[in-house]
This record gives sequence, C-alpha cells and structure tokens, in this order.
Amino acid sequence: MPDTPHEAPALTAHEEHPGWRAFLNTRILICVFLGFTSGLPLFTLYSLLQAWLTTAHVNVKEIGLFALIGLPYTWKFVWSPLMDRFIPRFPGWSPGRRRGWMLLTQVFVVVAIGSFGFFSPEQNLWAVAAIAALVAFFSASQDIVIDAYRRELLADTEQGLGNAVHVNAYKVAGLVPGSLSLILTSFLPWKSVFLITAAFMLPGLIITLVVREPEIHGAPPKSLREAIIEPFHEFVTRDGWRSALLVLGFIFLYKLGDTMATALATKFFIDIGFSLAQIGVIAKAVAFWASIAGGLLGGIALVKIGIARGLWIFGLLQIIATFGFAWLAKIGPSPVTLGVLYGFETFATGLTLATFTAYIASTTDPRYTATQFALFTSLAAVPRTFAAAGNGYIVNETGWFPYFLICVVLSIPGMLLLPKIAPWRIQR
Repeated sequence: MPDTPHEAPALTAHEEHPGWRAFLNTRILICVFLGFTSGLPLFTLYSLLQAWLTTAHVNVKEIGLFALIGLPYTWKFVWSPLMDRFIPRFPGWSPGRRRGWMLLTQVFVVVAIGSFGFFSPEQNLWAVAAIAALVAFFSASQDIVIDAYRRELLADTEQGLGNAVHVNAYKVAGLVPGSLSLILTSFLPWKSVFLITAAFMLPGLIITLVVREPEIHGAPPKSLREAIIEPFHEFVTRDGWRSALLVLGFIFLYKLGDTMATALATKFFIDIGFSLAQIGVIAKAVAFWASIAGGLLGGIALVKIGIARGLWIFGLLQIIATFGFAWLAKIGPSPVTLGVLYGFETFATGLTLATFTAYIASTTDPRYTATQFALFTSLAAVPRTFAAAGNGYIVNETGWFPYFLICVVLSIPGMLLLPKIAPWRIQR
C-alpha cells in the first residue's frame, strides 16, 4: 500500500488540522441522513416484509425463499460501472453523476416500498416478490452511489468518523420498519403502514436535492469499456499485482474470525443455558447500544490516531472480545457476564467496522469510487456468507469452546498483514 492514499478534495482549511470540530461539520451531518436512507430499505425487507407475510399466513417455506432478494446486495459490483460512467440528466437540470443516481434510486425505492400495501400476499404473492426484488435492486444501487458520494465528499481525515456515523445511522434506520412500523400495524391497515414507512425515505431524498456534487481529482471514465476495465486495471497497476493481492487478502481476512464468532451467537447463548427473555433483554439491547457507541467513539478516535493505527488497536480488541466468547462457553449462563462480554464484543465490532469501512474507502480511486467500493464491500461480505453456511458443521464437530478458539486463530492472519497493509508509523 502506498504511504499516501488517494486524496479526497479539501473543502475547508480545518480539515488539514482536524479536531473535535470535525464531528460537527455539515459533511458529517450529510452522512447521518444518507446512512439512515441507505439502511431503511434493507430493514424493510428483512423485518417489516417478513412480519407482513407471516400475518398473511404465507407458508414458511415461501417466506424463506424471500431471502433470495438479498442477492443484489452481494452482486452490486456487476452494474456499478454504469454508475461511474453515466450521468443522469433531467429536463433542464443536471444534478451531477452522484446526486443524479442518488435521486433516481431513492425515488424508485420510495415508490416500490409504498406500493407493497396495494397488493395482497395471499392473492398476489408473485407481485409482492417482484416488488421486493425491485426494492432490493434499487436499494443496493442506492448503496453503491451513496458509498461513492461519501468517499468523494469527505477528506481523508474525516473518513473514519464519516463512515462510523453512516454505519450507525444505517443501524438506527432499522428501528422504523423493525419497531415503529410494527407498532403502527395495531392501529392502521398495512397499506398505510407501508406508505408511512416509505415516507421516512424523504429526508434523505431532500438532502440529495440540496447538497452539492462533490469534486473529484481526475476525469471520470469516458466510455463504458473504460468504466468496466479501468477500475480493476488501476487497482492492480497502482502498486503492482502483489500489493493488490495483499489488499484483497486483507479485506477478506480482517474480520473473518469476528464474523464467524458472532454468526451463531443466539444459538450459542441458548445452548449454554440462557433463556430467550435473557437473550432478548440483555444481549440484544446491550448489543445495539454498545455497537452504536463503538462506532461513534471509533470514528472520533480515528480523527486523532488515523486509520492505520485504528486497524491495529481495534483489531486487537476484537480478538480479545472473541476470547470472551470462549470464556463464556466455559463458565456457563451468567447474566452479568453475558451483558459485559457481549456488550464489549459489539462495542469492539463497532470500532473495527468504522475503521475497516474507512480503510476500504481510502483504497478507492476517486475516478472509479462506485465500482471499486462496491467490489471491496462485496468481497468483505463473503466471510459472512461462509460463516452462515459452514459454522454449524464446525460447532457440531468441535463444541463451542474449541470453536471460539478457532475463531481467534482465524483472526490472526489479517492482523499479520497489517505491517504491509497499514504500517503503524503511518498516521492516516
């Protein structure tokens, strides 16, 4: 990795000497609104839609098949070059490459979510599935362009905090379809509930209309062929193919152990003797707020210590947190220990996620941000898929205590790459 990452445009003088004021600037506030807007469609699909189908007595097998609508989030890098290459234009108005795509995708997401309530799952299940697929596609497309916009909007010194704020606003968005909308179903018909849920996209849409298009260094791709080939060519030739493989290996490995440790957390808690009520009240409530705190504090800390040192420090904390799971497997169901250990684990996850996302942003070239960011985040999601698919077999063979020790071991290779990927001496 080069000692000096790609520079984002300097917008004001204070960015060169960041401090606590960085937390209060307009660009960070933009990240709040766009993060919320980015998270709302996903949680609508995985929380509200599932509840709607269940109350409509749709077969559980058919509900399970709706998980396939998540495929666009994994394959979004396939069409991301289109969003680097083309600039949406409207009659008499050109909002720019990033804002234009944000506006289009957000409008389509609003319309798609709002249209759910005009159909009946019992009578029009295929229509509901088609709408869900459209929500997923336009939501994933919105994520592509919001990630690119955020990378180009923030200075390198703000990447940690800006990405932390984005991720936390993304999580908070889950409270609308996962809580508020479900409460509203007790008083309102489903049609009204979906329209109200869709309306929560409007603040982000308004932000898109009023913010300015970020400036970038270098010209965007001039052809579709360039948009498809150059992001990969630039990445490989930037420091050579060996460096490129190191970066890709690090992106894959850095959170592998942590992802595997938490993939079956609920089953682990049940197996060692916790009740569902204890899990719901202690683990889940603590996890949400600890993760939010970790993300925010991690982002603020990165303003001071830099992304490279954040990867070292927070990665080590994540390994310690994984050891905590192994200890819990030994001592059994202690509610206090559960709250402390799981709170620390999700806090550390918030720290590492903020830092890791900022690192991914720093590896992208501003000319091809949409494609490279989509590719890297898709690669980072592969361990999550692997964990969901194979962890049960490992636990069945080893038991919980050895399993978590395996997770600790799998956390080490990513850390061993840090001297090459993000040397401690480089404060960026």
